Amino acid sequence: MASIDIIYLMPYRPSHRQLEYLVAVAEHGHFGRAARACHVSQPTLSAQLKLLEDRLGVVLIDRGGAIVQPTPAGHALLPHARTVLETLDEFVREAQAADKGLGGLIRLGVAPTAGPYLLTGVIELLQERVPGLQLYIREERPSLLETAVREGTVDCILTPLPVRESRLISEDLCVEQIYLGLPQRHPLAAKTSLSVPDLLAERMLTLGRGHRLYDQVQSLCAASGAVMSEDYEGTSLDALRQMVSIGMGLSLFPAAYVASEFARERQVVLRELSGWPMQRLIVLAWREGSPRQAHFLRLAKLAREGIAASGLEGVSLTEA
Repeated sequence: MASIDIIYLMPYRPSHRQLEYLVAVAEHGHFGRAARACHVSQPTLSAQLKLLEDRLGVVLIDRGGAIVQPTPAGHALLPHARTVLETLDEFVREAQAADKGLGGLIRLGVAPTAGPYLLTGVIELLQERVPGLQLYIREERPSLLETAVREGTVDCILTPLPVRESRLISEDLCVEQIYLGLPQRHPLAAKTSLSVPDLLAERMLTLGRGHRLYDQVQSLCAASGAVMSEDYEGTSLDALRQMVSIGMGLSLFPAAYVASEFARERQVVLRELSGWPMQRLIVLAWREGSPRQAHFLRLAKLAREGIAASGLEGVSLTEA
């Protein structure tokens, strides 16, 4: 009887170099700059990308316009390419991190209304407990941070809830009190106790869209009858505080910012507001299924310790 040779064909898998070249071209919009960033010649990069497209049977890069950019298929595959590269990086880090630290490098995105005022104690603790850690911090409004962590350009984010990206998971860090800021000469400043109806027809100032404080001010206006300013959106909490100090309106200020920046403030008074949830929950969030989840859980634990050590008034820990 004749023998039959059975050959098992392995499924095609792109190389990590091909994925790096795809991501580099998408980020640089230019084959030459992408090749330099990857430390290869442009013909090598172009040939490998063409091979990748041929094996997948789909065009990934639009070469016909003034700017080289991904096709719709290329855009759809970019997050997957970044995830694969991140997993490979994590594979190497795990092999090298015999001390079971935080992987050597964390790219942390932080909301500008929270990170700068909560992180001081956290960074000090990390330097003590994980001395070899490289911590790269990027400030951005929460809506953009969620996109960044989903796409893999940051590893995790420190942000107020809600986290709207469904593919992110989070660990609670602390609860932060929110205060109502009023001009020192405003009639309501004479009252020691304020409630939601007191804000009827008052002008409320806020940060731009994409900040969670924008959402909170919007909700408060809807509940109280206050008027949300349409002709001014603050670029920072400092800018909001200055606008309130000159009588342009009222606004909300988080406790950690108050503890850091209000010590010598005389033109803005702070009040609690009854009948409204004047607090927010700060979390550490990362992409669901990330191979670095153990690192992020440990980072959250250390962050809670660092925040507790800071002793910020109006900031309380959540349960681990």
